[in-house]
Amino acid sequence: MRFDVLTLFPGMFPGYLGQSLLDKAIHRGLVEVHLHDIRQWSRDKHHKVDDRPFGGGPGMVMQVEPIVECVEAVQRHGAAAGRVILLTPQGRRLAQPVVEELAAEERLILICGRYEGCDQRVIDILRPDEISIG
Repeated sequence: MRFDVLTLFPGMFPGYLGQSLLDKAIHRGLVEVHLHDIRQWSRDKHHKVDDRPFGGGPGMVMQVEPIVECVEAVQRHGAAAGRVILLTPQGRRLAQPVVEELAAEERLILICGRYEGCDQRVIDILRPDEISIG
């Protein structure tokens, strides 16, 4: 199974990926994990990826362009386009039946949210499966 993790903080993952059962699964070739920094797809010279919500509201949301362009670029790497998952508190709860459903997939593209969430157009364009891990 291949996991593509799209995040603003790829440096947080190597320590976790190098531990315990996950490390063993990676070394045995059962699992592949590829980290992608969403900021690389920012059009801003400072690699800014957040903006105020369109229509107002508190906080900041992740911009649509870097996320959509990142997903589209990542989908071109690998045999299967992959199932796109947006990790968000508003999604369905990650429970055993959901884990079993996802385990049947060949590839998962996980979008890690930040700030107050993502611009609604990310959901409208990519149609991700929204899942809450917490």
